[in-house]
Amino acid sequence: MKNNKTILKFKLNKNNKDNLDEELVNSVIEDFKERQQKRKSFETSWKLNLNFVVGNQYCGINGNNDVVNYDKQFYWQEKEVYNHIAPLIELRLSKLSRVRPTMAVVPFSDDENDVECAKISKNILKATSYKLNLSKIISQATEWSEICGTSFYKIFWNSKAGSVVGKTEDGENIYEGDIDISVVNPFEIFPDSNSYENVQDCESIIHAKCYSVSDIKSIWGVDVEGEELDIFTFENTNSVGGLGYSTTAKTASSQVKKDTAIVLEKYVKPTCEFPNGRLIIVAGNKLVFNGELPFNNLENEQRGYPFIKQCSIFVPSCFWGNSVVERCIPIQRAYNAVKNRKHEFLNRLSMGVLAVEDGSVDTENLEEEGLSPGKVLIYRQGSNIPKEISSGSVPMDFTYEEERLLNEFITTTGVNDLLNNTTSNSNISGVALQLLIEQDEARLLSSAEEIRESVKELSKHILRLFKQFAIASHASKLIGENGSVEMFYWSNADITSDEVIFETENELNESLAQKRSMIFEILNSGLLHDENGKLSNSMRYKVLEQLGFGVWDNSQDLKALQNKKAIKENFKLLEKKSIDIPNEIDDHDVHIQAHTCFMLGEEFEKAKVKNSIIEQIMINHIKEHKNLKLIATAENQVEV
Repeated sequence: MKNNKTILKFKLNKNNKDNLDEELVNSVIEDFKERQQKRKSFETSWKLNLNFVVGNQYCGINGNNDVVNYDKQFYWQEKEVYNHIAPLIELRLSKLSRVRPTMAVVPFSDDENDVECAKISKNILKATSYKLNLSKIISQATEWSEICGTSFYKIFWNSKAGSVVGKTEDGENIYEGDIDISVVNPFEIFPDSNSYENVQDCESIIHAKCYSVSDIKSIWGVDVEGEELDIFTFENTNSVGGLGYSTTAKTASSQVKKDTAIVLEKYVKPTCEFPNGRLIIVAGNKLVFNGELPFNNLENEQRGYPFIKQCSIFVPSCFWGNSVVERCIPIQRAYNAVKNRKHEFLNRLSMGVLAVEDGSVDTENLEEEGLSPGKVLIYRQGSNIPKEISSGSVPMDFTYEEERLLNEFITTTGVNDLLNNTTSNSNISGVALQLLIEQDEARLLSSAEEIRESVKELSKHILRLFKQFAIASHASKLIGENGSVEMFYWSNADITSDEVIFETENELNESLAQKRSMIFEILNSGLLHDENGKLSNSMRYKVLEQLGFGVWDNSQDLKALQNKKAIKENFKLLEKKSIDIPNEIDDHDVHIQAHTCFMLGEEFEKAKVKNSIIEQIMINHIKEHKNLKLIATAENQVEV
């Protein structure tokens, strides 16, 4: 009887759990549909922007917030596209591609150990950027933000990445794990309200993405029922052309994809009920995960959303940014209309418009063949001769309006092709040209700062995720300017600070030519020379590196290597309570200075309290350096 009650209780608990899971799945799906309706006007605007960029510019938004194409009203109507939006966006992207800030990490304190850990953290960011090809990821995100106004980075810990560190009992590989960064377009992000300015301010965010049922099975291990879903894509359509011809243009449309399902990842902000937040993942109509937010990606190890937003133009009190494409669409429509009406006028001038008396000629033959050269035109005796109606000449208003619209493109987008606009005026001075370049670049500074702030936040997330998950020792490599490879080993204990700052100024503020010119001016002024008026080898290598000739640096600075060796000896003393014996190849002055700075730091003071013997070991080590220095000095004097 007792066993029957236990089985009955188990069945009741299982049924209750299934009912709760079903209610949770339904609530997430309903919430997603509601957010779709709230965001539909923004989504329609993004689709219109994409259409205009790829060349489908005879479309608009109807009363149902859908993008619809416009057909020709007459067969003779010119309906050609003269796309100026695409090259302007490409020009903006090429200029913004220079914005690749170098990040530095601020030490937690002025202690030597914290300073060294900050250098390691900086190297971790460099190595991660190289490994993930972060420059390409930024370019993809910038392209989405320039066209749609907003893009997102999704940064998370991939437990199946990195090197293999072992095997499970079932024989499956165990990986050390690594950072993974992907670009998320705005079509996949659904905030609970469109009025928030920042991602972390949202009460919850849904990331909706379409997966095949096989991918869902391999990732989450559940079988879901496949559906036929509309997938956003581009296709060619015969929507443009002119009199007697038609051409294709790409258009943003939807395509049916079979055996797919939508995966909804709902991220909920930490609350009193859920202090670590909540992550609910629904695949199709099944609950595949319900737990806490997985990542400590905010300050003080707080949990937050794994998304970083990047805008092209920031809009106050709005979650979504703005795009210059939206501003260019009315200008592009007007420009297409002017060019097409101008060509229609030219068609009338070239082909002519005939006036014929009713019944005087074979009108069907005349309509098909027109007035071809050498044509014999037969008309009825006694009737009037067919004659052409004069259309005059093309009005100059077309040309004036065309030029005005081209200038309006430049004013609206903030970019200008100075090469074409200044070559016609050979009398322009170098100072005036420089002012024009600076004015042209200034229009892009706000978009460039959005990219820089996104990269800064991305760097913070990288360090925080490594701090949380990189428990075992990791090996990373750095690639130098001259192709040299340097391996370094680290773990999460080496990440003592996640305060990231910009090491470089905004790259749009100065070009490579300006930077090189400034370096030469500093060299000529003598500011980089030592007290003897000479340029040291280390400074020479740094100057070459800044000029972009790092490949000339085929040898490393000797003093830097000596200082690096002394720092390793300092850490060896803390870890193993021993230190290497000085030898003849050591630069004793560099070693004495590095060891003395180490003894004056807080880290050494803390270690001395725990074990007082290390102070005497270091003092004896410094004395040995001084003795060897005296011996070397005496030998040099004897040789002289």
